[in-house]
Amino acid sequence: MKDIVETAAEAGTFTNLGTALLAAGLVKTLKDPGPFTVFAPTDEAFAKLPPGTVEALLRDKAKLAAVLTYHVVPGKVIASDVAKLSEGTTVQGQTVRLSTAGGVKVNDANVIKADIVASNGVIHVIDTVILPRN
Repeated sequence: MKDIVETAAEAGTFTNLGTALLAAGLVKTLKDPGPFTVFAPTDEAFAKLPPGTVEALLRDKAKLAAVLTYHVVPGKVIASDVAKLSEGTTVQGQTVRLSTAGGVKVNDANVIKADIVASNGVIHVIDTVILPRN
């Protein structure tokens, strides 16, 4: 079974995420045993950010790492677990809101595909890049 990084790369819809993980030096971390739960924004989710946001993040490695680790929760949280949770603490340190009202949501992002299992965790595909509070 492939790890989170290999699984995401194979999907073909996470080019921006892959570029960002490389730029932030987080690829090795997400290849570690974990387990991790990754809320993975699609390329379309990155495209919804204001113009220049992705480029600015790619130039600021610390801020980029904070944004990316805000999309990762330690442990393996599958969709059925979300119904029992109202929040999760991210690797970045802040919490994300979890909701099942009107579909599964992480903060204001909709989970558009859940439970993509990898050898070191699980990926949930989201339609919006979630940003930590300053």
